[in-house]
Amino acid sequence: MLLEALRQRVLLFDGAVGTELQKMGLEPGGCGERWNVEHPERILAVQRAYVEAGSECLIAFTFGASRARLAEYGRGDEVEAISRAGVRIARDAFAGRPGYVLGDLGPLGALLEPYGDLSETRAREAYTEQAAALVDANVDGIIIETQTSLEELGIAVAAARDVGAPCIIGSVAFDVTREGTDLHTIMGVDPEAAARYMTEAGVDVLGVNCGTEVNAAWSAVALQRYRSVSDLPTMAQPNAGQPTLEGTRVVYKQAPQVMAEELRGVLAAGARAVGGCCGTTPEHIRHFRAVVDAWNAEGTG
Repeated sequence: MLLEALRQRVLLFDGAVGTELQKMGLEPGGCGERWNVEHPERILAVQRAYVEAGSECLIAFTFGASRARLAEYGRGDEVEAISRAGVRIARDAFAGRPGYVLGDLGPLGALLEPYGDLSETRAREAYTEQAAALVDANVDGIIIETQTSLEELGIAVAAARDVGAPCIIGSVAFDVTREGTDLHTIMGVDPEAAARYMTEAGVDVLGVNCGTEVNAAWSAVALQRYRSVSDLPTMAQPNAGQPTLEGTRVVYKQAPQVMAEELRGVLAAGARAVGGCCGTTPEHIRHFRAVVDAWNAEGTG
């Protein structure tokens, strides 16, 4: 079981898939999740590269595979097919090696009422449909990531729990304040409030990923603040630095060696699982592998 493995050692997840697929021709703003059925060999190539770099946990490429998000591309009826394909590709990437596969639930792309026009009922239906497809595909757990609204996060956690997800990771996207002194989501949620809410909602792991100016060092701060109010294990997936625009492409330029050095602070902050978000590559994960192996060997994990 994934949770049991987390108790024994720090686990290494994968890095970004979306930014890797953009290198293969995925247009910015395109429906990347559709590639699970249209170009499965390309997603397989990315995820296999992560396995070869040392990832022992892969997140299926289903971040935007909810009915709410797929409907934007006229693909709302393909939730189950795309979700199942994403899980199958991730399993195949291990090529018979041991490893864990998580299904991915991302934001639904609209604000909940009364701030927006997404009703709680529609949100619950969307998350339940996708979570059920992922659990039916035999995932080892579900990660609900890049969340900024506690209300939406809670709906997703309840959906994953109701369909029997064996492990639930809740992961929040924080931003560094303009003054550079604090962290909160765009909805004003700070790490302590997020940790308390996720703990009460029933997640198994508290995560942090993505976010404006939130590098590995700030991820460590978020984890420390999580752990000040909750005893649950924690996970961090920082971006590879801050994005820059080159023509029409968004690129992340933090070098793998630099990011791996910063990862030591994340581990010291108590992370039981680490990986990378936007801009991280198999080369980043290869450097992470060395850091995590040394940490586990020292018995500090």
